[in-house]
Amino acid sequence: MAILKIATLGNPILRRVADPIPPGDILGDDIQKLIADMRETMEDYDGVGLAAPQVHRSIRLVILVQSKKELVLINPVITPLTDRVVRSFEGCLSVPEMRAAVDRVQKVRVQALNERAEPLDFIAENFNAIVVQHECDHLDATLYIDRCDTKTLAFLNNYRKFGPLDPDFRDDDDSEDGGEE
Repeated sequence: MAILKIATLGNPILRRVADPIPPGDILGDDIQKLIADMRETMEDYDGVGLAAPQVHRSIRLVILVQSKKELVLINPVITPLTDRVVRSFEGCLSVPEMRAAVDRVQKVRVQALNERAEPLDFIAENFNAIVVQHECDHLDATLYIDRCDTKTLAFLNNYRKFGPLDPDFRDDDDSEDGGEE
């Protein structure tokens, strides 16, 4: 296994829509090694999610943590299940040392294949829904800064020093600290 290099803002791979993975390729050595390397990379960076384009592979593969359980999503499809939107401050390994407020759907259905090419179908809510949407956005060439309230964009050191630059923001979910995704 290996720690992979993270593509950062300005790298064209982050602005390319990722290609689907043929289901017959999932159990092959290439995809399985990539999954292992992405898992190690995410853990090394202390992240809660990582998408293949972030490690220079333009394919529809995401690794993330949902309710303290790690999941691999291949060719994920997200369906909003509510019109309710929640605001949170997000960060990203591909946009280092920054935070900003992003509004996302509060509840989504996720359908994908796992690392064994088995179907997954689950509901994600609140922080879990935010993480899923953030990571799957990478597969569609979208970064959180494309969705953020730009008036709240801050360098991480200032975010920590002064707090969120959003007078209306209330952090009702104390379980997460808006860490790198």
